[in-house]
Amino acid sequence: MPTSVEFKLLAPHNKAAVLIGSFSDWNEIPLQKDDKGYFRTSVELDDGVYQYKFRIQSKSWSHEPDEWVEINDPYVTEIDASTSNGVVRIKDGERIVDDYVWHHDDKLLPENHELVIYELLVSDFFHGTQDNHQGHYTNVIEKLDYLCELGINAIELMPVNETPGDYNWGYIPSYFFAPKPEYGSTQELKHLIDECHARGIRVILDQLYNHSSEESPLLHIDRDYWYYHDRHHPDADPQDYWGPEFNYEYKDETLGIRPAWEFMGDVMRFWVQEYHIDGIRYDALKELDNFDFLHWMTEGAKQVAGQKPFYNIGEHIPEKPELISPNGPMDGCWHENLYQTLKPHLCEEAFDLDQIKQAIDPTQQDYPQGLIKAVSYLCNHDQKRLLLELGDRDILDDAAFSRAKLGAVLLMTAVGVPLIWMGEEFGDCTPINADEPDQQLGWLLLQGDRNRDLFEYYKGLIALRKQNLALQTANIDFFHENPEDKVFAYGRWNDQGARVVVVASFSDQFRADYQIPHFPENGTWHEWTKNYKVESQNNQLTINLGEYEAQVLVWQ
Repeated sequence: MPTSVEFKLLAPHNKAAVLIGSFSDWNEIPLQKDDKGYFRTSVELDDGVYQYKFRIQSKSWSHEPDEWVEINDPYVTEIDASTSNGVVRIKDGERIVDDYVWHHDDKLLPENHELVIYELLVSDFFHGTQDNHQGHYTNVIEKLDYLCELGINAIELMPVNETPGDYNWGYIPSYFFAPKPEYGSTQELKHLIDECHARGIRVILDQLYNHSSEESPLLHIDRDYWYYHDRHHPDADPQDYWGPEFNYEYKDETLGIRPAWEFMGDVMRFWVQEYHIDGIRYDALKELDNFDFLHWMTEGAKQVAGQKPFYNIGEHIPEKPELISPNGPMDGCWHENLYQTLKPHLCEEAFDLDQIKQAIDPTQQDYPQGLIKAVSYLCNHDQKRLLLELGDRDILDDAAFSRAKLGAVLLMTAVGVPLIWMGEEFGDCTPINADEPDQQLGWLLLQGDRNRDLFEYYKGLIALRKQNLALQTANIDFFHENPEDKVFAYGRWNDQGARVVVVASFSDQFRADYQIPHFPENGTWHEWTKNYKVESQNNQLTINLGEYEAQVLVWQ
């Protein structure tokens, strides 16, 4: 039995609009405009799947005045891959995204301070056994047991929104509610998230609120209603412009709404409610530059998430500690400085102990106190992989992998939430190119001794990071500094007696019987990465310290 289904389109300044779709043999259905600025109509539809679009007289300066243009619904939740039309699904007389049934919503998930995040790009992570040119959600599911073995407990998916073209990283979205069909169906994306939850893995989604592609329907309805007429920051670096930028300052005084706020608030609520995500990474906040809007978004996301843990992470390059101040909008932000500092030090281009200390302890860079304020990494999707950087400098084989291990120790024991870019855990060397398909991780590398050893090393450090509560606080003390020998040591602890000490050497010399004074406790310590015990006496510890090596000592 047919049910009346409403279609609506916000366009307060436009003269006329019509609906077309498979349910009308693509004949025009008139839309009536109400006093809230919406064009509306209702169509009698049986349960089923239909395709549709709108035609509207544009108010955008990129078109002729009142030119008729054909657009998809800005709120469309699915795009047909073959026709590029919007898709609407009706079941039991109601609009649905799909009929997926969630199975693991009752699973307890780790809190923010417990997280070890794994950033991945669906298209390049794993292509499966078939001759695919890019990965799918189902391929990520195939590798979840691998990620469980590694020990991570959160994945950060690079954007999955529909974008122009078949292959890209997703950072220039066209449709903010519709996932990329190239990655799989909406049900398959939900299944991936559900299977992550079944394994105690949280899912953080990279989201774009600063800009869109030129294909966004909002641009063709009334560009200046949702976007800045020109650039938000006209004097900014042209390389920092990725598309038309949303105007979060504009308010429609007649309707009493902020159009860009309303739209993006709906986007945020949709993904938290419909896809059960556990956090959002907010891209390009330097360019977005509106704390009021961000406060509103992050508070709204946590309200929608309810009782489950939720993590709002900002990306602002260069870093802006005000984002995560007591009055700031974000829970945490990307700590670019750790990468920028450790790369030249691991590549033998510098040694500045004060810089290293600032990278490991973000409070020395005006970050507020708190473990979850900094999300730190040795590499991410924007940066060249560490082993490639080392190889460019003819640092190869054992020398390169020892430096990768040193970096891993500092990442996993620094104050903050550690993030691993996919493949770093086994020394992947695939170049990063945002525009080229067929860039699957080099999974066969895991058959090599050095690569497998690096994976096991990461696995052990992740286990320590999750198990030892000393690493889940913001407490840190650099108690030994020897810049001449390029050696330093720091302690992490909690108030219940857990202690971890890291002794790190950036020297290319082996140090036999190296003495570390002012050691925090006398007694037995367990070296985590080599699995041996050592005694400290008279607040001093003596160890053999290899070139470019860190040792991790756990209080027994």
